[in-house]
Amino acid sequence: MAVILIVEDEFFIREIAEIMIQDFGHKTLVASDVDEALLLLRSSQRIDALFTDIYLKSAVLGGCDLAIEAIALRPNLRVLYTTGNTVTEKMKALLVEGTHFLAKPYTENQLENAVAGMFEA
Repeated sequence: MAVILIVEDEFFIREIAEIMIQDFGHKTLVASDVDEALLLLRSSQRIDALFTDIYLKSAVLGGCDLAIEAIALRPNLRVLYTTGNTVTEKMKALLVEGTHFLAKPYTENQLENAVAGMFEA
């Protein structure tokens, strides 16, 4: 059982992702923005993976910046990005090497495979 931090600014999407990931047998922590996520990442709370939206509304820092900071704080952290927006070549260049990506909308099966893939790599 892994502890996965979900960072999603859309309440409904965050809640559904949390339920699905818990159904896969993992523990979840949730944050609606980068600041909440960083508080958790800077705590002594166990966190094995970060599942973050790339584009977070009303955020100076987005999911890519969050992932960079998160890995600096926790070098063994696994990262799974998601977005419903088009990911351009410029955006791909910002993704941290060795991380994973899942496009929205995703099915429960797709999310389960993406989460499993994080821990197989």
